[in-house]
Amino acid sequence: MFVPVPAPAEMALWDALALERGLPGDVLMENAAREALSALRSVAAARGMPLRGARVLLLMGSGSNGGDAACLARHLLDEGARPLVLFARAPGRMRGAAGRFARLARGLGVPFRPLPASGDLSRILSAFVPDIIADGLLGTGFHGELRTRELNLVRNVNALRRAALVFALDVPSGLDGLSGLPRPEAVRAHATVTFQAAKPGLTVPGAREFTGDLLVRPIGMPRRVMESAPASFVMWTGENEGSGNLRRPSSAFPRHKGEAGRVLIAGGSADMTGAPRLAALGALRAGAGLLAVAAPEGALPPIRAGLPEAVTHSLPAGQGGREWHAGQMAALRDPLAACRVRGAVVIGPGMGRNNGAGEFLRALLEEPGRPPLVLDADALFALAAEPELFGLLTARDVLTPHPGEAAALLGMTAAEVQADRFVAHARLRALAPACWVLKGEGSLSGAAGGPVCLSPWSVPQLAVGGSGDVLAGVIGALLASGRDAASAAALGVELHARAGAALAKTWPERGNGPREIADAVPVALAAMGIPHPGEEMEISCAAYELRAYFN
Repeated sequence: MFVPVPAPAEMALWDALALERGLPGDVLMENAAREALSALRSVAAARGMPLRGARVLLLMGSGSNGGDAACLARHLLDEGARPLVLFARAPGRMRGAAGRFARLARGLGVPFRPLPASGDLSRILSAFVPDIIADGLLGTGFHGELRTRELNLVRNVNALRRAALVFALDVPSGLDGLSGLPRPEAVRAHATVTFQAAKPGLTVPGAREFTGDLLVRPIGMPRRVMESAPASFVMWTGENEGSGNLRRPSSAFPRHKGEAGRVLIAGGSADMTGAPRLAALGALRAGAGLLAVAAPEGALPPIRAGLPEAVTHSLPAGQGGREWHAGQMAALRDPLAACRVRGAVVIGPGMGRNNGAGEFLRALLEEPGRPPLVLDADALFALAAEPELFGLLTARDVLTPHPGEAAALLGMTAAEVQADRFVAHARLRALAPACWVLKGEGSLSGAAGGPVCLSPWSVPQLAVGGSGDVLAGVIGALLASGRDAASAAALGVELHARAGAALAKTWPERGNGPREIADAVPVALAAMGIPHPGEEMEISCAAYELRAYFN
Protein backbone atom coordinates (compact mmCIF):
# COMPACT_ATOMS: atom_id res chain seq x y z
CA MET A 1 0.00 0.00 0.00
CA PHE A 2 1.04 3.59 -0.46
CA VAL A 3 1.35 5.96 2.48
CA PRO A 4 1.56 9.76 2.41
CA VAL A 5 4.93 11.37 3.12
CA PRO A 6 4.26 15.07 3.75
CA ALA A 7 6.96 17.69 3.48
CA PRO A 8 7.46 19.62 6.75
CA ALA A 9 5.40 22.55 5.46
CA GLU A 10 2.60 20.17 4.49
CA MET A 11 2.63 18.59 7.95
CA ALA A 12 2.32 22.07 9.45
CA LEU A 13 -0.62 22.71 7.12
CA TRP A 14 -2.33 19.53 8.33
CA ASP A 15 -1.91 20.72 11.91
CA ALA A 16 -3.39 24.11 11.04
CA LEU A 17 -6.33 22.61 9.13
CA ALA A 18 -7.09 20.21 11.98
CA LEU A 19 -7.15 23.13 14.42
CA GLU A 20 -9.32 25.15 12.03
CA ARG A 21 -11.82 22.28 11.85
CA GLY A 22 -12.10 22.02 15.61
CA LEU A 23 -9.47 19.48 16.65
CA PRO A 24 -7.44 21.07 19.48
CA GLY A 25 -3.68 20.95 19.24
CA ASP A 26 -3.63 19.57 22.79
CA VAL A 27 -5.29 16.37 21.52
CA LEU A 28 -2.69 15.80 18.82
CA MET A 29 0.18 16.56 21.21
CA GLU A 30 -1.19 14.22 23.89
CA ASN A 31 -1.65 11.50 21.26
CA ALA A 32 1.90 12.07 20.02
CA ALA A 33 3.30 11.73 23.53
CA ARG A 34 1.39 8.52 24.18
CA GLU A 35 2.60 7.06 20.89
CA ALA A 36 6.14 8.18 21.71
CA LEU A 37 5.91 6.42 25.07
CA SER A 38 4.69 3.23 23.41
CA ALA A 39 7.46 3.38 20.82
CA LEU A 40 10.12 4.12 23.42
CA ARG A 41 8.88 1.27 25.58
CA SER A 42 9.25 -1.20 22.69
CA VAL A 43 12.65 0.15 21.63
CA ALA A 44 13.96 0.00 25.20
CA ALA A 45 12.52 -3.48 25.77
CA ALA A 46 14.32 -4.74 22.67
CA ARG A 47 17.53 -3.67 24.39
CA GLY A 48 16.57 -5.27 27.70
CA MET A 49 15.92 -1.91 29.33
CA PRO A 50 12.73 -1.44 31.38
CA LEU A 51 11.42 2.11 31.66
CA ARG A 52 10.68 1.75 35.37
CA GLY A 53 13.61 3.27 37.21
CA ALA A 54 15.33 4.44 34.02
CA ARG A 55 16.94 7.89 34.12
CA VAL A 56 15.61 9.79 31.11
CA LEU A 57 17.09 13.11 30.01
CA LEU A 58 14.67 15.03 27.79
CA LEU A 59 15.82 17.98 25.67
CA MET A 60 12.86 20.32 25.26
CA GLY A 61 12.88 22.92 22.51
CA SER A 62 10.66 25.97 22.48
CA GLY A 63 8.16 24.73 19.88
CA SER A 64 5.76 21.83 19.39
CA ASN A 65 8.59 19.30 19.45
CA GLY A 66 9.44 20.56 22.92
CA GLY A 67 5.80 20.20 23.93
CA ASP A 68 5.92 16.56 22.83
CA ALA A 69 8.99 16.09 25.05
CA ALA A 70 7.30 17.71 28.06
CA CYS A 71 4.19 15.62 27.63
CA LEU A 72 6.31 12.48 27.25
CA ALA A 73 8.14 13.37 30.47
CA ARG A 74 4.84 13.35 32.37
CA HIS A 75 3.98 9.90 31.03
CA LEU A 76 7.46 8.63 31.86
CA LEU A 77 7.04 9.81 35.43
CA ASP A 78 3.78 7.85 35.65
CA GLU A 79 5.62 4.86 34.16
CA GLY A 80 8.03 4.87 37.08
CA ALA A 81 10.95 6.40 35.18
CA ARG A 82 13.10 9.26 36.50
CA PRO A 83 12.77 12.06 33.92
CA LEU A 84 14.70 15.32 33.84
CA VAL A 85 13.69 17.99 31.32
CA LEU A 86 16.24 20.51 30.06
CA PHE A 87 14.37 23.41 28.51
CA ALA A 88 15.37 25.95 25.88
CA ARG A 89 12.58 28.27 27.03
CA ALA A 90 11.06 28.36 30.50
CA PRO A 91 7.61 26.69 30.67
CA GLY A 92 6.09 29.94 31.90
CA ARG A 93 7.14 31.66 28.68
CA MET A 94 6.04 28.93 26.27
CA ARG A 95 2.81 29.41 24.35
CA GLY A 96 0.02 27.18 23.12
CA ALA A 97 -0.28 23.46 23.75
CA ALA A 98 3.47 23.10 24.28
CA GLY A 99 3.40 25.64 27.12
CA ARG A 100 0.34 24.10 28.73
CA PHE A 101 1.84 20.61 28.73
CA ALA A 102 5.20 21.87 30.00
CA ARG A 103 3.53 23.65 32.92
CA LEU A 104 1.35 20.61 33.60
CA ALA A 105 4.35 18.29 33.71
CA ARG A 106 6.23 20.61 36.05
CA GLY A 107 3.20 20.96 38.30
CA LEU A 108 2.89 17.18 38.56
CA GLY A 109 6.44 16.74 39.72
CA VAL A 110 8.63 16.46 36.63
CA PRO A 111 11.91 18.31 37.33
CA PHE A 112 12.86 21.05 34.84
CA ARG A 113 16.22 22.76 34.42
CA PRO A 114 17.41 25.30 31.83
CA LEU A 115 19.70 24.20 29.04
CA PRO A 116 23.18 25.70 29.49
CA ALA A 117 23.73 28.74 27.29
CA SER A 118 26.90 27.15 25.94
CA GLY A 119 25.21 23.85 25.12
CA ASP A 120 27.74 22.02 27.29
CA LEU A 121 25.98 19.35 29.36
CA SER A 122 29.01 18.16 31.34
CA ARG A 123 28.00 19.76 34.68
CA ILE A 124 24.46 18.39 34.46
CA LEU A 125 25.72 14.97 33.45
CA SER A 126 28.04 14.82 36.43
CA ALA A 127 24.95 14.68 38.65
CA PHE A 128 22.47 12.95 36.32
CA VAL A 129 23.81 10.07 34.21
CA PRO A 130 21.02 9.15 31.75
CA ASP A 131 20.03 5.70 30.57
CA ILE A 132 17.91 7.29 27.84
CA ILE A 133 18.12 10.64 26.05
CA ALA A 134 14.92 11.86 24.38
CA ASP A 135 15.63 14.49 21.73
CA GLY A 136 12.78 17.01 21.52
CA LEU A 137 14.94 20.01 20.77
CA LEU A 138 14.12 20.75 17.13
CA GLY A 139 11.29 19.34 15.03
CA THR A 140 10.12 19.31 11.43
CA GLY A 141 10.13 23.11 11.32
CA PHE A 142 13.91 23.27 11.57
CA HIS A 143 15.70 24.76 8.58
CA GLY A 144 18.93 26.61 7.97
CA GLU A 145 21.96 25.77 10.12
CA LEU A 146 22.34 24.83 13.77
CA ARG A 147 23.38 27.69 16.02
CA THR A 148 26.37 27.32 18.32
CA ARG A 149 24.44 26.17 21.39
CA GLU A 150 22.35 23.71 19.41
CA LEU A 151 25.42 22.34 17.65
CA ASN A 152 27.14 21.80 20.99
CA LEU A 153 24.06 20.04 22.35
CA VAL A 154 23.97 17.74 19.33
CA ARG A 155 27.63 16.90 19.84
CA ASN A 156 27.06 16.25 23.55
CA VAL A 157 24.21 13.86 22.79
CA ASN A 158 26.19 12.01 20.14
CA ALA A 159 29.10 11.61 22.55
CA LEU A 160 26.76 9.78 24.94
CA ARG A 161 25.14 7.36 22.48
CA ARG A 162 27.39 4.45 23.47
CA ALA A 163 26.28 4.71 27.09
CA ALA A 164 22.67 5.82 26.63
CA LEU A 165 19.78 5.00 24.32
CA VAL A 166 19.17 8.03 22.10
CA PHE A 167 15.53 8.40 21.06
CA ALA A 168 14.48 11.22 18.71
CA LEU A 169 11.01 12.76 18.59
CA ASP A 170 9.69 13.37 15.06
CA VAL A 171 13.05 14.36 13.49
CA PRO A 172 16.57 14.09 14.95
CA SER A 173 17.71 17.61 15.83
CA GLY A 174 19.86 19.11 13.09
CA LEU A 175 18.47 16.91 10.32
CA ASP A 176 16.59 18.66 7.53
CA GLY A 177 13.17 17.02 7.37
CA LEU A 178 12.85 17.70 3.65
CA SER A 179 16.27 16.83 2.23
CA GLY A 180 17.55 14.44 4.90
CA LEU A 181 20.83 16.36 5.13
CA PRO A 182 22.48 17.29 8.46
CA ARG A 183 22.82 21.05 8.99
CA PRO A 184 25.78 20.65 9.46
CA GLU A 185 25.50 17.89 12.09
CA ALA A 186 22.55 16.04 13.56
CA VAL A 187 21.66 13.82 16.49
CA ARG A 188 22.51 10.19 15.75
CA ALA A 189 19.56 8.41 17.31
CA HIS A 190 19.21 4.70 17.90
CA ALA A 191 15.54 5.10 17.03
CA THR A 192 13.19 7.86 15.91
CA VAL A 193 9.44 8.03 16.32
CA THR A 194 7.83 10.35 13.79
CA PHE A 195 4.21 11.32 13.99
CA GLN A 196 1.36 10.53 11.61
CA ALA A 197 3.61 10.08 8.56
CA ALA A 198 7.26 9.85 7.65
CA LYS A 199 8.85 13.04 6.35
CA PRO A 200 10.78 12.93 3.05
CA GLY A 201 14.15 13.57 4.65
CA LEU A 202 13.69 10.64 7.01
CA THR A 203 13.25 8.14 4.18
CA VAL A 204 16.46 8.78 2.24
CA PRO A 205 19.06 6.05 2.86
CA GLY A 206 21.65 8.60 3.99
CA ALA A 207 19.40 9.65 6.87
CA ARG A 208 19.39 6.25 8.53
CA GLU A 209 22.65 6.98 10.39
CA PHE A 210 20.74 9.76 12.16
CA THR A 211 17.27 8.23 12.55
CA GLY A 212 18.23 4.68 13.47
CA ASP A 213 15.09 2.55 13.38
CA LEU A 214 12.28 4.75 12.10
CA LEU A 215 8.85 4.17 13.61
CA VAL A 216 5.82 6.00 12.24
CA ARG A 217 2.92 6.37 14.66
CA PRO A 218 -0.56 7.83 14.03
CA ILE A 219 -1.71 10.67 16.25
CA GLY A 220 -5.31 11.03 15.10
CA MET A 221 -4.92 13.45 12.21
CA PRO A 222 -8.33 13.33 10.50
CA ARG A 223 -8.34 11.58 7.16
CA ARG A 224 -10.41 14.36 5.63
CA VAL A 225 -7.72 16.86 6.56
CA MET A 226 -5.03 14.78 4.88
CA GLU A 227 -7.16 14.21 1.79
CA SER A 228 -7.98 17.91 1.52
CA ALA A 229 -4.26 18.76 1.34
CA PRO A 230 -2.57 15.73 -0.29
CA ALA A 231 1.09 15.16 0.47
CA SER A 232 3.59 15.85 -2.30
CA PHE A 233 5.30 12.52 -1.63
CA VAL A 234 4.12 8.95 -1.17
CA MET A 235 5.87 5.68 -0.40
CA TRP A 236 5.08 2.00 -0.74
CA THR A 237 5.32 0.09 2.53
CA GLY A 238 5.49 -3.63 3.13
CA GLU A 239 2.80 -3.59 5.78
CA ASN A 240 -0.04 -6.09 5.30
CA GLU A 241 1.88 -8.05 2.71
CA GLY A 242 0.20 -11.33 2.13
CA SER A 243 -3.13 -10.11 3.51
CA GLY A 244 -6.24 -10.87 1.56
CA ASN A 245 -7.02 -7.24 0.79
CA LEU A 246 -3.85 -6.78 -1.25
CA ARG A 247 -2.88 -10.10 -2.79
CA ARG A 248 -4.52 -11.05 -6.04
CA PRO A 249 -6.51 -14.29 -6.23
CA SER A 250 -5.33 -16.61 -8.96
CA SER A 251 -8.43 -15.78 -10.99
CA ALA A 252 -7.26 -12.16 -11.22
CA PHE A 253 -4.15 -13.05 -13.22
CA PRO A 254 -4.31 -12.81 -17.02
CA ARG A 255 -5.31 -16.07 -18.69
CA HIS A 256 -4.03 -15.09 -22.14
CA LYS A 257 -0.58 -13.88 -23.10
CA GLY A 258 -2.02 -10.86 -24.87
CA GLU A 259 -3.81 -9.75 -21.72
CA ALA A 260 -0.53 -9.85 -19.78
CA GLY A 261 0.99 -7.15 -21.98
CA ARG A 262 3.38 -6.92 -24.89
CA VAL A 263 6.85 -5.36 -24.48
CA LEU A 264 9.14 -4.38 -27.34
CA ILE A 265 12.80 -3.72 -26.50
CA ALA A 266 14.59 -1.41 -28.95
CA GLY A 267 18.29 -1.48 -28.22
CA GLY A 268 21.63 -3.10 -28.73
CA SER A 269 24.64 -2.47 -30.94
CA ALA A 270 27.62 -4.46 -32.14
CA ASP A 271 29.52 -3.94 -28.89
CA MET A 272 26.57 -4.07 -26.49
CA THR A 273 24.29 -7.03 -27.01
CA GLY A 274 23.76 -7.88 -23.34
CA ALA A 275 21.79 -4.79 -22.31
CA PRO A 276 18.66 -5.48 -24.41
CA ARG A 277 18.70 -9.11 -23.29
CA LEU A 278 18.70 -8.02 -19.64
CA ALA A 279 15.88 -5.54 -20.26
CA ALA A 280 13.90 -8.29 -21.96
CA LEU A 281 14.55 -10.65 -19.06
CA GLY A 282 13.34 -8.01 -16.60
CA ALA A 283 10.13 -7.57 -18.60
CA LEU A 284 9.57 -11.32 -18.79
CA ARG A 285 10.09 -11.88 -15.07
CA ALA A 286 7.77 -8.96 -14.25
CA GLY A 287 4.95 -10.67 -16.10
CA ALA A 288 5.02 -9.56 -19.75
CA GLY A 289 3.02 -12.02 -21.85
CA LEU A 290 4.67 -11.28 -25.18
CA LEU A 291 8.23 -10.14 -25.73
CA ALA A 292 10.01 -8.75 -28.77
CA VAL A 293 13.46 -7.27 -29.37
CA ALA A 294 14.38 -4.95 -32.24
CA ALA A 295 18.10 -4.49 -32.88
CA PRO A 296 20.49 -3.65 -35.73
CA GLU A 297 21.06 -6.64 -38.00
CA GLY A 298 24.71 -6.93 -37.00
CA ALA A 299 23.89 -7.08 -33.30
CA LEU A 300 20.88 -9.35 -33.49
CA PRO A 301 22.42 -12.88 -33.74
CA PRO A 302 23.83 -13.01 -30.18
CA ILE A 303 20.67 -11.39 -28.82
CA ARG A 304 18.50 -13.95 -30.60
CA ALA A 305 20.69 -16.83 -29.45
CA GLY A 306 20.50 -15.79 -25.81
CA LEU A 307 16.80 -14.96 -25.73
CA PRO A 308 14.63 -17.74 -27.17
CA GLU A 309 11.57 -16.30 -25.38
CA ALA A 310 11.47 -13.23 -27.63
CA VAL A 311 10.41 -12.52 -31.18
CA THR A 312 13.21 -10.59 -32.88
CA HIS A 313 13.14 -7.86 -35.50
CA SER A 314 16.24 -7.21 -37.60
CA LEU A 315 16.84 -3.54 -38.43
CA PRO A 316 18.88 -2.81 -41.58
CA ALA A 317 22.02 -0.70 -41.32
CA GLY A 318 21.99 2.81 -42.69
CA GLN A 319 24.41 4.77 -44.85
CA GLY A 320 27.99 4.54 -43.71
CA GLY A 321 27.19 1.49 -41.61
CA ARG A 322 25.17 3.42 -39.02
CA GLU A 323 23.43 0.95 -36.75
CA TRP A 324 20.46 3.20 -35.94
CA HIS A 325 18.57 5.59 -38.23
CA ALA A 326 15.09 6.93 -38.95
CA GLY A 327 14.54 4.60 -41.91
CA GLN A 328 14.29 1.62 -39.58
CA MET A 329 10.85 2.77 -38.46
CA ALA A 330 9.40 1.17 -41.59
CA ALA A 331 10.43 -2.25 -40.30
CA LEU A 332 8.87 -1.53 -36.90
CA ARG A 333 5.46 -0.18 -37.90
CA ASP A 334 3.66 -3.49 -37.36
CA PRO A 335 5.41 -4.36 -34.05
CA LEU A 336 4.67 -0.84 -32.79
CA ALA A 337 1.03 -1.10 -33.83
CA ALA A 338 0.76 -4.35 -31.86
CA CYS A 339 1.93 -2.51 -28.75
CA ARG A 340 -0.68 0.24 -28.89
CA VAL A 341 -3.09 -1.74 -26.73
CA ARG A 342 -1.61 -3.45 -23.67
CA GLY A 343 1.92 -2.72 -24.81
CA ALA A 344 5.00 -0.62 -24.20
CA VAL A 345 8.39 0.02 -25.80
CA VAL A 346 11.66 0.10 -23.86
CA ILE A 347 14.24 2.08 -25.82
CA GLY A 348 17.89 2.72 -25.08
CA PRO A 349 19.65 -0.30 -23.52
CA GLY A 350 22.90 -0.86 -25.41
CA MET A 351 22.06 1.47 -28.33
CA GLY A 352 25.34 3.36 -28.23
CA ARG A 353 25.73 7.12 -28.36
CA ASN A 354 27.34 7.93 -31.68
CA ASN A 355 25.66 5.71 -34.23
CA GLY A 356 22.40 7.43 -35.12
CA ALA A 357 20.52 6.64 -31.91
CA GLY A 358 19.21 10.21 -31.69
CA GLU A 359 17.82 10.07 -35.21
CA PHE A 360 15.98 6.83 -34.45
CA LEU A 361 14.66 8.22 -31.16
CA ARG A 362 13.25 11.28 -32.89
CA ALA A 363 11.49 9.12 -35.47
CA LEU A 364 9.99 6.94 -32.75
CA LEU A 365 8.80 9.92 -30.71
CA GLU A 366 7.20 11.42 -33.82
CA GLU A 367 5.46 8.17 -34.81
CA PRO A 368 1.67 8.80 -34.84
CA GLY A 369 -0.21 6.81 -32.22
CA ARG A 370 2.96 5.34 -30.77
CA PRO A 371 2.76 3.21 -27.60
CA PRO A 372 4.03 4.42 -24.22
CA LEU A 373 7.81 4.42 -23.92
CA VAL A 374 10.39 3.67 -21.25
CA LEU A 375 13.53 5.67 -22.11
CA ASP A 376 16.72 4.40 -20.53
CA ALA A 377 20.49 4.49 -20.94
CA ASP A 378 21.66 5.73 -24.35
CA ALA A 379 18.21 7.01 -25.30
CA LEU A 380 18.60 9.50 -22.44
CA PHE A 381 21.95 10.73 -23.74
CA ALA A 382 20.38 11.11 -27.19
CA LEU A 383 17.60 13.13 -25.59
CA ALA A 384 20.11 15.32 -23.76
CA ALA A 385 21.84 16.07 -27.07
CA GLU A 386 18.55 17.24 -28.66
CA PRO A 387 16.54 19.08 -25.97
CA GLU A 388 13.80 19.93 -28.47
CA LEU A 389 12.74 16.28 -28.23
CA PHE A 390 11.41 16.90 -24.71
CA GLY A 391 8.34 18.40 -26.34
CA LEU A 392 7.50 15.04 -27.91
CA LEU A 393 7.26 13.19 -24.60
CA THR A 394 3.85 12.54 -23.06
CA ALA A 395 2.38 11.68 -19.68
CA ARG A 396 2.34 8.02 -20.75
CA ASP A 397 6.15 7.84 -20.95
CA VAL A 398 8.71 6.93 -18.27
CA LEU A 399 12.35 8.05 -18.20
CA THR A 400 14.85 6.31 -15.91
CA PRO A 401 18.12 8.28 -15.58
CA HIS A 402 20.85 7.41 -13.11
CA PRO A 403 22.76 10.40 -11.63
CA GLY A 404 25.17 10.60 -14.58
CA GLU A 405 22.37 10.57 -17.15
CA ALA A 406 20.38 13.05 -15.07
CA ALA A 407 23.42 15.32 -15.01
CA ALA A 408 23.60 15.24 -18.82
CA LEU A 409 19.90 16.04 -19.10
CA LEU A 410 20.13 18.93 -16.62
CA GLY A 411 23.48 20.38 -17.67
CA MET A 412 25.12 19.79 -14.30
CA THR A 413 27.50 17.31 -12.70
CA ALA A 414 26.58 13.98 -11.15
CA ALA A 415 27.93 15.27 -7.83
CA GLU A 416 25.51 18.20 -8.00
CA VAL A 417 22.64 15.81 -8.70
CA GLN A 418 23.57 13.70 -5.70
CA ALA A 419 24.04 16.72 -3.42
CA ASP A 420 20.26 17.27 -3.38
CA ARG A 421 18.36 14.55 -5.20
CA PHE A 422 14.97 16.09 -4.39
CA VAL A 423 15.92 19.29 -6.20
CA ALA A 424 17.43 17.38 -9.13
CA HIS A 425 14.28 15.29 -9.50
CA ALA A 426 12.11 18.40 -9.41
CA ARG A 427 14.21 19.88 -12.21
CA LEU A 428 13.81 16.70 -14.26
CA ARG A 429 10.04 16.79 -13.81
CA ALA A 430 10.02 20.34 -15.15
CA LEU A 431 11.64 19.22 -18.42
CA ALA A 432 8.69 17.23 -19.77
CA PRO A 433 5.27 15.94 -18.65
CA ALA A 434 6.50 12.34 -18.50
CA CYS A 435 7.16 10.31 -15.36
CA TRP A 436 10.78 10.54 -14.22
CA VAL A 437 12.69 7.98 -12.17
CA LEU A 438 15.92 9.26 -10.62
CA LYS A 439 17.74 6.02 -9.87
CA GLY A 440 20.22 5.37 -7.09
CA GLU A 441 20.00 4.94 -3.33
CA GLY A 442 16.60 6.29 -2.41
CA SER A 443 15.16 6.34 -5.95
CA LEU A 444 12.53 8.98 -6.70
CA SER A 445 9.73 8.63 -9.25
CA GLY A 446 6.92 10.89 -10.34
CA ALA A 447 5.66 13.44 -12.84
CA ALA A 448 4.98 17.15 -12.63
CA GLY A 449 1.68 17.82 -10.91
CA GLY A 450 1.54 14.46 -9.13
CA PRO A 451 3.03 12.97 -5.98
CA VAL A 452 6.65 11.84 -5.92
CA CYS A 453 7.11 8.26 -4.79
CA LEU A 454 10.06 7.73 -2.46
CA SER A 455 11.96 4.46 -2.34
CA PRO A 456 13.85 4.16 0.96
CA TRP A 457 15.79 1.09 -0.12
CA SER A 458 19.57 0.83 -0.02
CA VAL A 459 20.49 -2.52 -1.57
CA PRO A 460 24.14 -3.39 -2.32
CA GLN A 461 23.04 -6.28 -4.55
CA LEU A 462 21.63 -3.75 -7.04
CA ALA A 463 25.00 -2.02 -7.48
CA VAL A 464 26.01 -4.04 -10.53
CA GLY A 465 26.18 -3.28 -14.25
CA GLY A 466 22.96 -4.20 -16.04
CA SER A 467 20.75 -3.65 -13.00
CA GLY A 468 19.25 -0.57 -14.64
CA ASP A 469 18.48 -2.52 -17.82
CA VAL A 470 16.51 -5.02 -15.75
CA LEU A 471 14.61 -2.16 -14.09
CA ALA A 472 13.70 -0.65 -17.47
CA GLY A 473 12.25 -3.99 -18.53
CA VAL A 474 10.32 -4.38 -15.28
CA ILE A 475 8.76 -0.92 -15.67
CA GLY A 476 8.01 -1.72 -19.32
CA ALA A 477 6.09 -4.84 -18.30
CA LEU A 478 4.08 -2.96 -15.67
CA LEU A 479 3.34 -0.20 -18.17
CA ALA A 480 2.24 -2.77 -20.75
CA SER A 481 -0.09 -4.37 -18.21
CA GLY A 482 -2.34 -1.32 -18.36
CA ARG A 483 -0.97 0.73 -15.48
CA ASP A 484 -0.41 4.45 -15.83
CA ALA A 485 3.18 5.71 -16.02
CA ALA A 486 3.41 6.88 -12.41
CA SER A 487 2.10 3.60 -11.00
CA ALA A 488 4.29 1.49 -13.28
CA ALA A 489 7.38 3.49 -12.33
CA ALA A 490 6.72 3.52 -8.58
CA LEU A 491 5.86 -0.16 -8.39
CA GLY A 492 8.70 -1.09 -10.74
CA VAL A 493 11.28 0.67 -8.57
CA GLU A 494 9.91 -1.02 -5.44
CA LEU A 495 9.76 -4.44 -7.11
CA HIS A 496 13.32 -4.10 -8.43
CA ALA A 497 14.60 -3.08 -4.98
CA ARG A 498 12.87 -5.96 -3.25
CA ALA A 499 14.23 -8.39 -5.82
CA GLY A 500 17.72 -7.14 -5.03
CA ALA A 501 17.10 -7.39 -1.29
CA ALA A 502 15.89 -10.97 -1.71
CA LEU A 503 19.36 -11.88 -3.00
CA ALA A 504 21.02 -10.90 0.28
CA LYS A 505 20.47 -14.41 1.68
CA THR A 506 22.15 -16.14 -1.26
CA TRP A 507 24.66 -13.40 -2.04
CA PRO A 508 25.31 -11.72 1.35
CA GLU A 509 28.61 -10.22 0.18
CA ARG A 510 27.26 -9.32 -3.27
CA GLY A 511 28.70 -11.24 -6.23
CA ASN A 512 25.34 -11.55 -7.95
CA GLY A 513 24.74 -10.34 -11.48
CA PRO A 514 21.77 -8.60 -13.09
CA ARG A 515 20.29 -11.90 -14.25
CA GLU A 516 19.92 -12.96 -10.63
CA ILE A 517 18.09 -9.70 -9.93
CA ALA A 518 15.66 -10.44 -12.76
CA ASP A 519 15.17 -14.02 -11.59
CA ALA A 520 14.23 -12.75 -8.10
CA VAL A 521 11.51 -10.47 -9.45
CA PRO A 522 8.67 -13.06 -9.44
CA VAL A 523 9.27 -13.87 -5.77
CA ALA A 524 9.29 -10.17 -4.89
CA LEU A 525 6.17 -9.64 -6.99
CA ALA A 526 4.30 -12.37 -5.12
CA ALA A 527 5.37 -10.99 -1.74
CA MET A 528 4.38 -7.40 -2.53
CA GLY A 529 0.81 -8.20 -3.43
CA ILE A 530 0.51 -5.12 -5.64
CA PRO A 531 -2.93 -4.14 -6.92
CA HIS A 532 -3.70 -5.33 -10.41
CA PRO A 533 -4.28 -2.79 -13.20
CA GLY A 534 -7.40 -0.71 -12.86
CA GLU A 535 -7.58 -0.93 -9.08
CA GLU A 536 -7.40 2.25 -7.07
CA MET A 537 -4.18 2.19 -5.05
CA GLU A 538 -4.91 2.52 -1.37
CA ILE A 539 -3.22 5.33 0.53
CA SER A 540 -3.12 4.34 4.19
CA CYS A 541 -2.11 6.19 7.34
CA ALA A 542 -1.46 3.11 9.48
CA ALA A 543 1.65 2.76 11.63
CA TYR A 544 4.71 1.25 10.01
CA GLU A 545 8.46 0.85 10.47
CA LEU A 546 11.30 1.31 8.00
CA ARG A 547 13.80 -0.90 9.78
CA ALA A 548 13.75 -3.60 7.09
CA TYR A 549 14.45 -1.30 4.17
CA PHE A 550 18.14 -0.91 4.84
CA ASN A 551 20.58 -3.76 4.32
